Amino acid sequence: MSQNPIVIIGSGLAGYTVIREFRKLENEIPVIIISTDHGGFYSKPMLSNALAKGKTPDTLLNSNAEHVAEQMKAVMRPYSTVRAINPVNKNIVLQDGEEINYDQLVLALGANQIRLPLEGDGVEEILSVNNLDDYRSFRDTLTTKKEISILGAGLIGCEFANDLAMAGYNVHVIDISIQPLGKLLPPAGGTFLQRKLEAIGVIFHFDTITKRVEKIGKKLQLTFANGKTLQTDILLTAVGLIPNTSLAEEAGIKVNRGIVVTRSLQTNYSDIYALGDCAEVDGRVLPFVMPIMHAARALAATLAKKPTLVRYPAMPVIVKTPACPTVISPPNPGTKGEWQIEETPDSVRALFNDAENNLLGYALLGTAINEKISLTKNLPSVME
Repeated sequence: MSQNPIVIIGSGLAGYTVIREFRKLENEIPVIIISTDHGGFYSKPMLSNALAKGKTPDTLLNSNAEHVAEQMKAVMRPYSTVRAINPVNKNIVLQDGEEINYDQLVLALGANQIRLPLEGDGVEEILSVNNLDDYRSFRDTLTTKKEISILGAGLIGCEFANDLAMAGYNVHVIDISIQPLGKLLPPAGGTFLQRKLEAIGVIFHFDTITKRVEKIGKKLQLTFANGKTLQTDILLTAVGLIPNTSLAEEAGIKVNRGIVVTRSLQTNYSDIYALGDCAEVDGRVLPFVMPIMHAARALAATLAKKPTLVRYPAMPVIVKTPACPTVISPPNPGTKGEWQIEETPDSVRALFNDAENNLLGYALLGTAINEKISLTKNLPSVME
């Protein structure tokens, strides 16, 4: 390569969307994608409802690394780990010592599953699903098991619970909160979602802290802070994500909750950018699909020498719980207002309004999701 390439570290949705959008604007600048895994493209959000969709780990993979490289006119480096970033020398160092120089560097490092500080000899048996390889291992384990317990009743925990229960597994969900989606739904919405998931067999254990996980024969035994126990075949953790910032921090790139970037997605180094689950954009960490898509388009333009600020419109989150269709557009953090709730046997319609009755957010469950489009039109942008 006569010109130093744009290097993208990360081959998830954020990394691949950047290069796809970039190639719509610029065909000649070389691009290298560094991937810690196989480098193929798949939809990570589909992992939590693949059983219901009839998808196997193999059919979830849309394109292998070779096809993606050809399609995107990029050099793919699968199974490669970046050991260090040298912002002054403008290069990265791989695990084998190889150095790759870059013109511009994009960090699409994703996020890691939070692991609770649990005690007991069964802790190493706890599974998490954060990528396709994780999911493959999880599905292999499922073939001989029936009792599944999930730590966490957030988005991912509820989606997996719905998927597994519909597939015939006995599912327990444990959370320190008093309702599912405790950070996103008002109490009426949480109660409605809980009732619908319980109707398909999900058993919830709320206001419950897990302390120990021990091996009891072929089972795992969970011991809760209240002294009660629960035995299970598989324990899946889904208590949340933490942005992957260690590589950036070691390089002197500013981090806070995530890798700190401006509205241009630029770090404190002018030629290093970050987006996706690892990034904190103007003080916000938004680990959802739509923010990634908007950020990737803006960054692609910037990399193509057309500086562009990211803008976030209202971006409702569709929760993949078919037993209880749910769409949420949470109000911006710190926004003052209150929930106005209408309930029917088939729905919950919760609108978050300010003192002047301006709509700032909503939670729609059941048949109320039919109002998604009309209500979204009245929402303010998340970031102008």
